Amino acid sequence: MSAGVASGPVNALPKAALQEGEGSLWQSFYCTSQDGLRLHNRLYGSPLAGHLPVVCLAGLTRNGVDFHEIATALSTHRSRPRMVLAMDYRGRGRSEYDSDPGKYDIRVELQDVQDVMTACGIHQAVFIGTSRGGIISMGLSAVRPACIRGVVLNDIGGIIEGKGLARIKSYVGKLPKPADYTEAVAILKRIASQHFTRLSAADWETFARRSFKETPAGLAPDYDPRLMKSLEEFDLEKPLPPLWQYFDGLRGFPVLSIRGENSDLFSAETQAEMTRRHPHCEAYVVPGEGHAPLLADRATIRKVTSFIHGVEDGRFREA
Repeated sequence: MSAGVASGPVNALPKAALQEGEGSLWQSFYCTSQDGLRLHNRLYGSPLAGHLPVVCLAGLTRNGVDFHEIATALSTHRSRPRMVLAMDYRGRGRSEYDSDPGKYDIRVELQDVQDVMTACGIHQAVFIGTSRGGIISMGLSAVRPACIRGVVLNDIGGIIEGKGLARIKSYVGKLPKPADYTEAVAILKRIASQHFTRLSAADWETFARRSFKETPAGLAPDYDPRLMKSLEEFDLEKPLPPLWQYFDGLRGFPVLSIRGENSDLFSAETQAEMTRRHPHCEAYVVPGEGHAPLLADRATIRKVTSFIHGVEDGRFREA
């Protein structure tokens, strides 16, 4: 258990640790990592809701705001409202940046996830892991399997495609500074429009406002640009190491594999192999989206909600 603001279940936290979010749909919750960083989290719903909690883990440069739509839907469900925790890893969103960029490491973030769960009083949950968050979810099966009831893997699996990683590596920490959000939208479209073909103008505006933050010096990406150092170790001239051993660690838990139809990081072949290897891995494809699906459209939210209800009801118990 990390020392810091949070020393018990979230419903017992001092009020100073909780701050109201947009329209009171969520609250900001801060706690301190084992090495002293202040970590921010978004809490949706009530810890007293009585239904299985959900923990949302974002991609490499992303943060908890990415899950706003699905977290809102799950926490306000008419018959099964539940608490949803959406984390900002260190160096992302409202969490403190690390003075040592070497700590932007999955192993460190894996420990942070466990500490935040302890601070929130979450003993078991369904995990929704996007990209890097999916790798962390798989890692939990090795270090803390008892906390897992089910996992949604969003555009990540046993094989990471080098083409997609190369694209991500080309822009992390290297984006130009936009003058305003109109220019921010243009930057994002240059990077991602060929992969996200069905987003409306309003969707792109939301995407931009979740990707950039306002600073005294103007708009800037909402993450520590030194995150790029975590990608430097990958030699894209060689095949990337497979993650099958980590995925196989989830064989005892139900899995929903989500893939963006236009993803260049997670292939249809890899998703098919996952369903072959795992007795209860269901595949779902989000049309018109790439890496990684936004989990904001009604059909995808319904699919994830149904999966979580199935986990809660023991539909996958034989796994």
